[in-house]
Amino acid sequence: MESPSQLHETLRRLTALIEERGLKRSELLNPRELAARTALPETDVRVLLKGGTPPADKVNDRVRTRIKALADAHLTRTGRRMSDLAADIGSCLGVSGYWARQVCDGRKVPSVAFLHGLVEYFGVEGGEAFFTAPADEALNRALFPALVRLENPHTDPVQALLDRYGVSTTDLRTNGSLTRGQLERLLEGVLRSVLAPEGENKP
Repeated sequence: MESPSQLHETLRRLTALIEERGLKRSELLNPRELAARTALPETDVRVLLKGGTPPADKVNDRVRTRIKALADAHLTRTGRRMSDLAADIGSCLGVSGYWARQVCDGRKVPSVAFLHGLVEYFGVEGGEAFFTAPADEALNRALFPALVRLENPHTDPVQALLDRYGVSTTDLRTNGSLTRGQLERLLEGVLRSVLAPEGENKP
């Protein structure tokens, strides 16, 4: 993948593609979804998408805020309690549950080693920069892969199959899995692409 451009350039290119191809802006540039993916405040994402600049912050504040956002999202998604999450993180990363909770609550800044552990625990992309990068860089990192896929539609064979047989990425994001009908269409496409056409001699 090519190196990410600046956010304003990524947004310019995405906007041009959206208008050119009649795509839904809300699917590619959804503030709530992007906030969840980047652990940025939704208000900051909205400001950035409009070309503005969110309030300045310090790196320690970014780290604390984004860890808390990830932890809160995890609790909402899983129905777990913060005490259980903190105990699990503490056990995995070799710290006390109390310290892990302080970090997950956004009250303490973790060490570099602990931050690295959180990258692995939550499975975030981009390493420690997920927590430390300025907001515009964090949002650009989330948007750039979509730009590359749109500008180079044949580089991802799986996505090409999904697009060809009517399985949208929105379905996957919303439902977390394929419906039976979507799976059947996808499998039909895979089989057609690998099996010899009817009547063709098999080896």
